[in-house]
Amino acid sequence: MPKKDLPAAQAARALGISLDTLRRWDREGKLRVERDSANRRVVPVSEIERLRGPEGGDRLSARNRFRGVVRAVERDGLLAQVEIDVTEPARVVAIVTAASVDALDLRPGVAATAIVKSTSVMVET
Repeated sequence: MPKKDLPAAQAARALGISLDTLRRWDREGKLRVERDSANRRVVPVSEIERLRGPEGGDRLSARNRFRGVVRAVERDGLLAQVEIDVTEPARVVAIVTAASVDALDLRPGVAATAIVKSTSVMVET
């Protein structure tokens, strides 16, 4: 029978967050947490699945994703500049390797997602 609840530390690892973040999310009501008989936090597996989103392999922990359509790709040696018109009233421009452009088959008109984490912008299709 599969586990229905995970200890807080195990749940944090499954979500790719720190235990401190899990505790903060609990206090802020972003995460439904229960308590065991020793009053320790346990997280229902259903909550972990809700926060992780749909299955689809390994997910990045970046929270800022901008879905849109590639507007332009400009190559310059080993690097390429990828311009994405995102659904918000904005445009994201990323400098990536030309090999990444080839691997993702990026070209104008292709749907893509800009993933912003800290000062880096990643692109996925």
